Amino acid sequence: MKWKLPKTLLHLVSTLTLFVSAYACAEEPRPFADKQVFSEFIAEMVKEYKFDAATLNNWFNEARLHQNILDAISRPAEGKPWYDYRPIFVNDARVRGGVQFWNENAKIIEEVVAEYQVPPEILVAIVGVETRYGQHKGTYPVFDSLSTLAFAYPPRAKFFRSELKQYLLMAREENFDPLALKGSYAGAMGMPQFISSSFRHYAVDFDKNGQRDLWDSVADALGSVGNYFRRHGWKPGEPVADEVEVSGLKYQAMIDDSLKPRYTPEEFRLAGVALPSDLPADLKGSLVQFDNGDGAEYWVVWNNFYVISRYNHSALYSMAVYQLSKEIAESR
Repeated sequence: MKWKLPKTLLHLVSTLTLFVSAYACAEEPRPFADKQVFSEFIAEMVKEYKFDAATLNNWFNEARLHQNILDAISRPAEGKPWYDYRPIFVNDARVRGGVQFWNENAKIIEEVVAEYQVPPEILVAIVGVETRYGQHKGTYPVFDSLSTLAFAYPPRAKFFRSELKQYLLMAREENFDPLALKGSYAGAMGMPQFISSSFRHYAVDFDKNGQRDLWDSVADALGSVGNYFRRHGWKPGEPVADEVEVSGLKYQAMIDDSLKPRYTPEEFRLAGVALPSDLPADLKGSLVQFDNGDGAEYWVVWNNFYVISRYNHSALYSMAVYQLSKEIAESR
């Protein structure tokens, strides 16, 4: 004789089973959808960089996939129009915060400026835009962020696998626990939000205490930004950007989102772009257009603007840094 459970009891058992299964999945180590890619990554780290396979697998067993990371990277702030993007970063609170941060760290900033020849307001504005002067350095485990994006975000998986490799190398070189560090959803770290490759190549121990610490050392954070900008070609004394008026139609062919400096002041003027008369003849820049909500505004951006864009390739980001820096300097 076969016993049959009542339908209500069957439903309860089924519901409990689904609940337990879902809970178990949430607590399990992150599933690597493409086992082959994951295995190849482990093999590369072992063969090329002499990592221990068992240690790597133990670390990855602790990693978790974060759906909110995948959601966030799919809707970056840089996708907004300028009139929505600018108020996020250029506002009274962030200007006041910049003045206070500058005043509190004036000696360090002076030393960094002397070493790297990058204007103080630019140094301050970078950490202002990135982390509100160190107040919001990120809450995601960096290892989780990079693992999620390296193995579960196909559009940029190759880039993030490279950054994950750089992160593991960085952690070994700096004697960090790779599971302990926190950062942004995209794996950026510390006050200036350096990604792993930038940390390895440009972070400096500016306070000379034997550790490159971008989380708690203002000196290391600002020194690293200064080094990054100098190494990317910042030219002391040269302009960053000029808002311009345009006329005719020729200027339209000059609009270039790549931001690479291409045209001289004279070439701009011949295309209907009005520029100050005292600019060096050999200066080169590009023309960008922003939507300010009431229409278009035009800026000629020079080499130093392009250097800012090496930090974040968005023209919106670079303009926010520049305009915030100007307002901080004027308010101070």
